Amino acid sequence: MYRPHPFSWVPGAEQRHATIDDRPPGGWRDGETVTTLCDLSIQAKTSELAWLWDTCPDCNAAAHVLAQCPMPPAAGAR
Repeated sequence: MYRPHPFSWVPGAEQRHATIDDRPPGGWRDGETVTTLCDLSIQAKTSELAWLWDTCPDCNAAAHVLAQCPMPPAAGAR
């Protein structure tokens, strides 16, 4: 399976998290345990609404490091 970065996104614990766990074909099933880049073990949530949750800031920062893509400046920063 094509994976442009060494991480994948998965909603759980009421946020979207990033993980380096191997993503199963078709994605994680509801309730599967996933270890996140912010060092949590979460239960995956597969609802469409879950993908609209806020992104975990710690996972976002770690994902940017893994992608070798700097974080954009914070809103209002100069």
